[in-house]
Amino acid sequence: MQTTKGADWNLPDQTKTNNILNTISMPQPVIKFENVGKLYRLGTVGTGTLSHDLRRWWITSVRGKEDPYLKIGETNDRSKKGTSDYVYALKDIDFEVQQGDVIGIIGKNGAGKSTLLKLLSRVTCPTTGKIYTRGRIASLLEVGTGFHPELTGRENIYMNGSILGMKKWEIDRSLDEIVDFSGCERYLDTPVKRYSSGMTVRLGFAIAAHLNPEILVVDEVLAVGDAEFQKKAIGKMQDVSQGQGRTVLFVSHNMAAVKNLCPTGVFLENGMIRATGDIAPIVDQYLESTYSTETNHFMPSTGIHNHVDMNICIEDFEVITHTPKTGYPLTFKLCILNKYEHTKDVEVAIAIKKNGMAITQFFSKDMNYNIQLLHGMNTIDITIANNPLMEGLYSINLWVGSSHQILDWIQNCYLLKVETGEFYPNNTIEYRGYPVIIKSQWVLNGTTDSQKY
Repeated sequence: MQTTKGADWNLPDQTKTNNILNTISMPQPVIKFENVGKLYRLGTVGTGTLSHDLRRWWITSVRGKEDPYLKIGETNDRSKKGTSDYVYALKDIDFEVQQGDVIGIIGKNGAGKSTLLKLLSRVTCPTTGKIYTRGRIASLLEVGTGFHPELTGRENIYMNGSILGMKKWEIDRSLDEIVDFSGCERYLDTPVKRYSSGMTVRLGFAIAAHLNPEILVVDEVLAVGDAEFQKKAIGKMQDVSQGQGRTVLFVSHNMAAVKNLCPTGVFLENGMIRATGDIAPIVDQYLESTYSTETNHFMPSTGIHNHVDMNICIEDFEVITHTPKTGYPLTFKLCILNKYEHTKDVEVAIAIKKNGMAITQFFSKDMNYNIQLLHGMNTIDITIANNPLMEGLYSINLWVGSSHQILDWIQNCYLLKVETGEFYPNNTIEYRGYPVIIKSQWVLNGTTDSQKY
């Protein structure tokens, strides 16, 4: 917080008072990362040798200078072999989180998401920079984090509450809600070591969410729970953030859950922040980097390939339309190689997904289209008169079968990028969070001519 000293000292009293009030009314971040970095040495603990450890201690602790091993640390790219044994799990992390914000932290495995949350939860300390927090932090970083396996579920609830600084009467007040939310009442007085991973996560999340933390930190643990628990957990996080004004940091590889819960996001790549902002474009950037550096290209090697009949296989797929746009015609071309002389009653399906969730499917049998493959390469064109997909990135699955039996099936083999368009000239369709828009006819008082009113 700023003070009234310095330049404000000679100002009139009313002006100084206004400056103080304005400073107080300014929203203060509950979490602030300032140039945070975390350096590790691969393969060993410490620097690896006693002489290196002594040199680091002498330079940093005695002489008060910068750690010499920070200078040789490399960016955290797990897919490539580096030249240094020192690697930055996180580097140059700078961002703020305001009270009540719900932040989705996304990135590939090894991008530094869990390390970031561990630094925030004080499981480990940053090598460089500082982290400022205001309020109690409840963390659910891994299955069983903060639990003692020999203690019962009830005892772990009280232990976790005490760690958060709560009084016994405060925990007593929340106990029934925690037990009811977790669904583990029957096993409440059983040692946690006998819980399944799903039960452990249920109880851990219930404790973290109900013991009144100002900041709730949740790593990729909800995937262990069943569908019912995931729905309850996401609903509870929404209540905590919107209704109670608490701050949530949520790490997940489930992009649908991230978009549903988090208005804003942080995209980590190789230990550094690649992008921050509204969650929709952040997720699109992440997906584009996950599949390929390019969109609208057939990438069978990146997807899951279930090749049942080796004589019939998908050879190529492309979008003939130069620039796919909402509301404009969209044409796909699918190439299928048939090594048989003649194959009747073949079915083809093109499934489109967004953020891992199925959006729609184009199925030849639904259109009563009978496909008969000739020997050799066969080309099939599939045209949609008005593309219903809103702007954004979509992944495509290709399926070829017969009588609903799989012949060839490739998942996530194409990343389709759709741009903004319109159904009617000069009437641009705005994206409102829904991935599909359907062209429809509207009738008011028996007429479709809106210009009459």
